[in-house]
Amino acid sequence: LAPMEPISFTSRDGLTIHGYITFPPEKPRRDLPLVLNVHGGPWYRDTWGYNPEAQWLANRGYICLQVNFRGSTGYGKEFLNAGNKEWGRKMQNDLTDAVNWAVDQGYADPERVAIYGHSYGGYAALVGATFTPDLFTCAISGMGPSNLVTFINSVPPYWTTMLEVMYTRIGDPRTEQELLEERSPLFMVDRIQIPMLIVQGANDVRVKQAESEQVVAAMREKGLDVEYIVFDDEGHGFVKPENRIKFYAEAEEFLARHMGGRYEPVDLES
Repeated sequence: LAPMEPISFTSRDGLTIHGYITFPPEKPRRDLPLVLNVHGGPWYRDTWGYNPEAQWLANRGYICLQVNFRGSTGYGKEFLNAGNKEWGRKMQNDLTDAVNWAVDQGYADPERVAIYGHSYGGYAALVGATFTPDLFTCAISGMGPSNLVTFINSVPPYWTTMLEVMYTRIGDPRTEQELLEERSPLFMVDRIQIPMLIVQGANDVRVKQAESEQVVAAMREKGLDVEYIVFDDEGHGFVKPENRIKFYAEAEEFLARHMGGRYEPVDLES
C-alpha cells in the first residue's frame, strides 16, 4: 500500500491549510499526474489512515491530493467559519493553491491534473471546470450541485431544520440570489474547456437529479465533451457493490484516457 503523508501550505491570503498526499509506490516523485480528490460535506474533513480511493488512485499511477480547505471541520470554529459564503470563492482558492503547491514542489505535472469529488466535491469539480478551466485536464463530478439557488430551494424535508445554517454558510436565496448565481457553475458552462464525467443517483433527495441534468444539458447544447451516467437504483452516493464497480471502472478508464494512468478493463454487462 502507498503511505498517506500529511502536508500543509499557506493559502494566498495567509491561512494555513492542511491535507494529505499519497504518491504512487515505487515511482520517482517528479512530474506525476495528480488527482485532486475533494471531500464532500463540505463541513467534514479528510483524515489520515487507510483510504480506499487514495490507494486506488495511487495504484493507477496518480498522486492523490486531499485538502482540508477552509470550511472543513476539525481545525477549530474560526477555520470552519472562514468558509462562510465562500463556496466557489476562497474555499475553491484553497484547492487551486493546493494544486499549485504540488506543482511548485515538482511533484505534479501541470499538464496532467484532474479534479474529482462527490456531493460538495462534485460541486468543486464543476467549479474547477468552469472557474479555473486552464488548471485542470479533466474533471469527474458526482452528485454535485450546479445551481446553488435550485439546490438550496429543493432540500429534502429532513434538512429544513438546517436551512438557517445553510443560509449562513452558503447564502440565502431570498436575499442573496445574485451571490449564489455567481458561485453556480451552471451559469459559467461556456468557460468549460475540458472533458467531464458526471454521475448521478436517480433517487438522490439531497442533490436532486435536476442539478446534474441541467448542467449536462447546457454542456451538450454547446457541444462540449461530457459523459453522463445515471444510476437508477442509487441515491446520494453508491451503495450497491455492482454500481461501485461500474463507477470506478468508468472513472479509471476516463482518467486513463485523459491523464495516461493504468486502468483495468471490466465487462460491465456480465
